[in-house]
Amino acid sequence: MRCPFCKNDDTKVIDSRVADEGQAIRRRRSCVECGRRFSTVESAVLAVVKRNGVTEPFSREKVMRGVRRACQGRHVAEDALAQLAQQVEDTVRASGSAEIPSNEVGLAILKPLRDLDEVAYLRFASVYRSFDSVEDFQREIDDLRAASAESIKSS
Repeated sequence: MRCPFCKNDDTKVIDSRVADEGQAIRRRRSCVECGRRFSTVESAVLAVVKRNGVTEPFSREKVMRGVRRACQGRHVAEDALAQLAQQVEDTVRASGSAEIPSNEVGLAILKPLRDLDEVAYLRFASVYRSFDSVEDFQREIDDLRAASAESIKSS
C-alpha cells in the first residue's frame, strides 16, 4: 500500500477491524518512511455479468430502483426497499462467486419481493420473466394462491 503523504510503497498494518456490517475491512496503517498514519477500507468487489457479457459492480441502489418501480403506487416503505436490497446482496454474496450473472440477481429479488408485496412481485416477475400472455399472469397468481394456502395450513 502506497503512503498518501510521501508516496512510499512500504507501509505496515497496525490494526484491522471489520466494517460495513462485515462487508469490508478497515485497516490502520503506518508509513515506514515518514511515520504518518492513515486508514484504508478494503472490500471484495462483486461483479454482475449482464446478458451482453459486460460486467459492472453490484449496486444495491440499482436493485432498489428496479424494485421501487415495481412498487410504484403501493404502500411500501423506503426502509423495506433498503432491507430487501441488503437481503439480495447477502444472498448473491453467499454464492461465494466474485462474478454473478444478472439473472441470478433477478432470482434473488423475487423471493423477498414476493414476501414484501405480491402485486409488486407480479409486476417485477412479469418483466423479469417476460410474460407474454394473460395465462402467464394467471399461472403466477395461481402459484401465489397455492403458496399462501400452504403457509396458512402449516401455521
